[in-house]
Amino acid sequence: MGGEGRPGGRTRPGLRTASSAGRRAGVPPNAAIGLGLLACVTAIALAAPALVPAETLDPTRVTAPVNQPPSWAHWLGTDPSGRDVAGLLAWGARVSLLVGVASSVLAVVLGTSVGLAAGHARGWLEAALLRVIDFFVVVPGLVLALALSAVLQPGVWTIVAAIGLTSWSTLARVVRAQTMSIEARPSVERVRALGASGWHVLGRHVLPALGPLVLAHANLAVGMAIIMESTLAFLGLSDPLAPSWGAMLREASETGAATAGFWWFVLPPGLAIVAVVLAFTLVGRGFERSLTVGLGGR
Repeated sequence: MGGEGRPGGRTRPGLRTASSAGRRAGVPPNAAIGLGLLACVTAIALAAPALVPAETLDPTRVTAPVNQPPSWAHWLGTDPSGRDVAGLLAWGARVSLLVGVASSVLAVVLGTSVGLAAGHARGWLEAALLRVIDFFVVVPGLVLALALSAVLQPGVWTIVAAIGLTSWSTLARVVRAQTMSIEARPSVERVRALGASGWHVLGRHVLPALGPLVLAHANLAVGMAIIMESTLAFLGLSDPLAPSWGAMLREASETGAATAGFWWFVLPPGLAIVAVVLAFTLVGRGFERSLTVGLGGR
């Protein structure tokens, strides 16, 4: 009786078990914040055509004054062409999320496939795959993306291909190491001794174990892809007809909006990039933390 009333007394087993189970099953607070922010940005991106029709952003049709500061008619002001900055921001979210998610999917598919093959194969195939991975690890991804974007026709899918084809090597190295570790487990060795094929081992034992790791990497890769897309757009290598946050920053730089004091055209796209990248990073770190706790409990 006395032990339960004192602050330093023992906690009841039922409460302790429920609390620890809630911490294990619950979403980390930082990851929850990231998910909430991503949900808001995704909703704005999906609703952009209904909220801001595309024709209202046509520079040949706008009638609003140029470089107008924020007002009730234009919450974030207008750009040097008279277009609504809030509308450009909403449409830019569509491009940034599309490029970030699509290029990350491409990078994850390539990195997982090459990593699995390099970790499972032996002999000349393993050596060749390792040389390819090392090449893409050593050469900066942004340099390769710049080269591909300059050679190919400008467009959103060109940016997706350029980012996806140059950002898979890090995941491939991690997947290779994990594949070799999983295949060395006694349970997998017994399955192979019973005559299981390599495809069976990879599909039934290795790939399911890699799922959480690949998912955590994919979340972090989306944020990096958005930064690369913004960089390529700022350098003028994106689709000139597709509004994006990087393109907004490029136009602000070319028109001297920053030096002229038109902060409403410079800060929103920059803050949007920071917020979305931070959100994906929080979610990715949350997955990594959950993965570490799960592996530690085995």
